[in-house]
Amino acid sequence: MSSTPARIPMYIQLKTYIMNQIQQGIWQPGDKLPSENELAEQFDVSRITVKNAMADIVEQGLIYRIQGKGSYIADNASPPFLAYEPKETMGSCVAFLMPRLDNLFTANLMTGIEQELAAHGYHLIFRLTHDRQDLEIKQLKELTQLGMKGIIIYPVEGETFNNEILKLTLGNYPLVIVDRYLRGLDANCVSSDNFAGAYDATKHLTSLGHTKISFISTSITGTTSIEDRLRGYEQALSDAGLFIDYRLRLIPNSGLPVYDQIKQYILDNPDVSAIVTTTSTIGLFAMKAARDLGLNVPRDLSVVCFDDYEKSELSEVPLTYVNQNEKLIGSEAAKLVLSLIQNPSQERRNMGLTSDLVVRDSTTSPNPARS
Repeated sequence: MSSTPARIPMYIQLKTYIMNQIQQGIWQPGDKLPSENELAEQFDVSRITVKNAMADIVEQGLIYRIQGKGSYIADNASPPFLAYEPKETMGSCVAFLMPRLDNLFTANLMTGIEQELAAHGYHLIFRLTHDRQDLEIKQLKELTQLGMKGIIIYPVEGETFNNEILKLTLGNYPLVIVDRYLRGLDANCVSSDNFAGAYDATKHLTSLGHTKISFISTSITGTTSIEDRLRGYEQALSDAGLFIDYRLRLIPNSGLPVYDQIKQYILDNPDVSAIVTTTSTIGLFAMKAARDLGLNVPRDLSVVCFDDYEKSELSEVPLTYVNQNEKLIGSEAAKLVLSLIQNPSQERRNMGLTSDLVVRDSTTSPNPARS
């Protein structure tokens, strides 16, 4: 009976990263290393994990610490790759890059990827890009140099595609993009059908009798998942015989807190009886803003969002939401990257998986008494 190889501990992955930075000359003798807090945040691990990784390297004399100032690269630091990083071990690894890991969608997405990879004897190496394209490019370069068999990437928002993604795609590297496709690039992608999801959410509201339905989203330009959701929303309005009113669209900017902008928007547009939001976070902000303005959800304002949120069943008013089946997206992305590892030159695929509308307590018919 074959057994699945043990996962590489996070402190070893972190140790590998630091050693790789030194070996490639990215960190030079005398350079100050990121703080333990910064490394813990970048790798989404505890400070204890960082301390364990650093302690091993200090013991080898490759870095040294100055009390109260931090850790520095030693003058004689020029190590080879360590024994714990043989090529055959790293060769069974697939990396996953994502902007952040701060909600149920991203957690479920990674769970789907990890379970599928583990079932086929592969390790998952996880990196955060913090929604920075420069860091995304840097991580892609480092991971390919480390010998990853393949990479799954959740691109930063507003990105068409960077040169590193283009280079890997044109070179038939086993690369799969999740959550969206990149316009103008024929690449392997797995996401939900964002157009259909937004269409179903908006149609649900029009079928209840709503005619003034707002669309609140993160930045639209360059993010195909959000662009497709806007198109789905507009198509559903058109099919219901309603005009496209650009006043009903809100994209919070970076000037004020998102909550404050949504609250002011609801106050300034009292005729809006329903809202479609592109994330559950925006949906929760909308519901809180309505409540703080003395409005009842759903009697005075119906709200539909994309994606569930943690412990939503304990909410006083659970939000109606578009379920993208993110674990399935992750699983299919992992299957695709494994297939590409076996046959990198196969025809590229853009998979749009079916989503489901989960109707809960945040939507009902409009209240004719509200003005």
